[in-house]
Amino acid sequence: MKKSIIWLASYPKSGNTWVRIFLTNYLLNASKPVSINQVHRLGLGDAIAKLYEKVAPGPFDRHVPAEVLPLREAVLRGIVANNADVNFVKTHCIRRIIEGYDMFPEKYTRASIYIVRNPLDMVLSYARHHGQTVEDAVISIGHPDNATIGHGDAVVTPMSSWSEHVNAWIGWAPWPQVVIRYEDLLSNPEQEFSKVLKLIGVPVEEERLKRAIRNASFKELKAQEEAHGFVERPGESDKFFASGKSGIWKEQLPKELAEQVLRDHRPTMKRFGYIES
Repeated sequence: MKKSIIWLASYPKSGNTWVRIFLTNYLLNASKPVSINQVHRLGLGDAIAKLYEKVAPGPFDRHVPAEVLPLREAVLRGIVANNADVNFVKTHCIRRIIEGYDMFPEKYTRASIYIVRNPLDMVLSYARHHGQTVEDAVISIGHPDNATIGHGDAVVTPMSSWSEHVNAWIGWAPWPQVVIRYEDLLSNPEQEFSKVLKLIGVPVEEERLKRAIRNASFKELKAQEEAHGFVERPGESDKFFASGKSGIWKEQLPKELAEQVLRDHRPTMKRFGYIES
């Protein structure tokens, strides 16, 4: 089997879907924006329940890690079994060995792309996405046992806290990797998206790059969602694509909750330039 998986990794609501939509537009060399409901053409997610059902020897509870984790190896083996050179796989899982199970085996992995976002902004989107209060979301992203619960058509996904997730993914890896800040994607998309293309071995063509960035703009994505909906929007959320801006926490995040985020994540935030001290 080939080491064909390129992981598109992030904590939830950090820009993962945006990167996937950009890549879809660029790789298809689309003259017009590709439908956001066709983004699955780029690849799979590692939490799709149907993939686990295919390899499970019998019924299992997708909400229980002890029943899901033993199936993960077979799911990943099934993904690379197509013998493709590249399989893009979206993940929110922490890069770690859990209960003896390697979540990201080197033998299947070609490279990884990690997107990190200021948690002060991310937590607002996280709360809306999961139907939580902002206060509960702040607690969730600071908890070492934080996980998705396996709602909809997904299985439970171990994530841990925002800081632990980030530091697990940006550490040494036995494969090529690139780490990109969401805020840099906003301020300098051509430079940052070019890093992604270079990592996956795709030539960077200037006009094609600019067109793919336009086709994946938040204005375009919001318009598509308003007109046609988005299949990946969870039932708890009224919309998937909101403002997409950075710095919204200054107006929307209560001071006491911002201070809690800083207490929980100060060292990692400082490392990424989100705070100075």
